Amino acid sequence: MTAQTVNTKAPARRLSLGLLGLAIVLSAGVAIFSYRYVLQVGPLSPGVTANLFAKPWLVLHAGGAATALLVGGFQFIPALRRRRALHRWLGRIYATGCVVGGFAGFAMAFGTTAGPVAGWGFGILAVIWIYVTGQGWLTARARRFDEHRRWMIRSFALTFAAVTLRLYLPLGVMAGLTFEQIYVATAWISWVPNLALAELYIRRRLPRATALAA
Repeated sequence: MTAQTVNTKAPARRLSLGLLGLAIVLSAGVAIFSYRYVLQVGPLSPGVTANLFAKPWLVLHAGGAATALLVGGFQFIPALRRRRALHRWLGRIYATGCVVGGFAGFAMAFGTTAGPVAGWGFGILAVIWIYVTGQGWLTARARRFDEHRRWMIRSFALTFAAVTLRLYLPLGVMAGLTFEQIYVATAWISWVPNLALAELYIRRRLPRATALAA
């Protein structure tokens, strides 16, 4: 590898690490704030608590999704991945959070007060989230680590929908939309672009021949 190649890759690597750091900070902030639904303290959104199936599913959804969001980003830190025992245990916590949060979120999708369009968006998100996380788990168990990393990138892109949803809500209000309108839109735009960007990253940066230990 030439010095010019190293110099070219260094800024890209710093940018990637910077974006990962930002994602971890945003994820941790949203996760910690979301635990209020588990503890039933602080400001609780009326639109969320009014869900027809909030009991018992809201606590499970908030707890599972927040836990996955809290630990998921750290799994992409190279130094942590090299600590295999820690990486495996955090992976189990993450996958469990995704599955619990996904199943509870799927149940709540049928009870949303935002209407069927939003319900379909959140319901499909839950199904794909569970599926890609399950594939990540299975490929890790089979020691197909290159495939495992691809599936977990997809999984975290969907987990990160909890962050992008909260970013789009104030942007929509500033754009003149009502809260109801932007909430329906976020049922789709909070995760579809995330998944598309994850696929683009996988195709451009992770060639099929790459095999990374997890």
